[in-house]
Amino acid sequence: MTEVIRDVASLRMLQASWRRAGESVGLVPTMGALHAGHMALVNAAREECRHVIATIFVNPTQFGPTEDLNAYPDTFDADLQLLRDNEVDVCFAPMRELMYPDGFATTVKVAGLTEPLCGATRPGHFDGVTQVVAKLLNLGAADRAYFGQKDWQQLAVVRQMVRDLNFPTEIIGVPTVRANDGLALSSRNAYLSAAEREIAPSLNRIIRNAAAQIARGHGAAGVCEAAAHELIKAGFQSVDYLECRDAKTLQQAERPAKGTARVFVAAKLGKARLIDNVSVG
Repeated sequence: MTEVIRDVASLRMLQASWRRAGESVGLVPTMGALHAGHMALVNAAREECRHVIATIFVNPTQFGPTEDLNAYPDTFDADLQLLRDNEVDVCFAPMRELMYPDGFATTVKVAGLTEPLCGATRPGHFDGVTQVVAKLLNLGAADRAYFGQKDWQQLAVVRQMVRDLNFPTEIIGVPTVRANDGLALSSRNAYLSAAEREIAPSLNRIIRNAAAQIARGHGAAGVCEAAAHELIKAGFQSVDYLECRDAKTLQQAERPAKGTARVFVAAKLGKARLIDNVSVG
């Protein structure tokens, strides 16, 4: 049975008992609206750790002023049942006042990796991500924390923060879970209409084709520009970015060595902003 904890004292008391028994802990941070992609993170944690804590907290500081904080799906009861079905030990679901009490004034900023891609189109987003992840890593006191590779830039930023600040938690990246038609699973897929859901899989198909061309030696800039035009023709309203970048540094990669770069995309389809990335070669 998954225990719901909303306060810090109860969470730390439980963790202390696990530590005294020498038992490992895995942390799965989420914003709720859970799906099979989140369960892949849970399953990875279950395989490697004795206990699993999943967090559900819709973090306001990573949403921009025009973004969908108030519209973000609230499916707590269904989420909790999914966690119970997957044998999660604890659901840590703090109230906003606990995470950001009156007088809260601390930020955590990672330079460099946060500047391109989503950092360029969503100013301040990654400052909110690192702020809340730092708090959750501190509160969760886990041996390992699990993040999806669909949010590759987020994964890279969190790893940098953990290295720089000497957090004792190992960050594990879990491969993207996809629907049968290739669409990466995301809570924001719920925003898609039936017609838009038919269009959405072209996102992955187009960037896979682009990655294959780059792997064959074609210049990345031209390939990515053509791919962005393809997305518009397929029915996407706009493309925030479609770029080939080094998988570690996120620097632009025009003719990368095989396996060193990825093609990244963010595009608008109806009310949804969809992101994805694939390896080059």
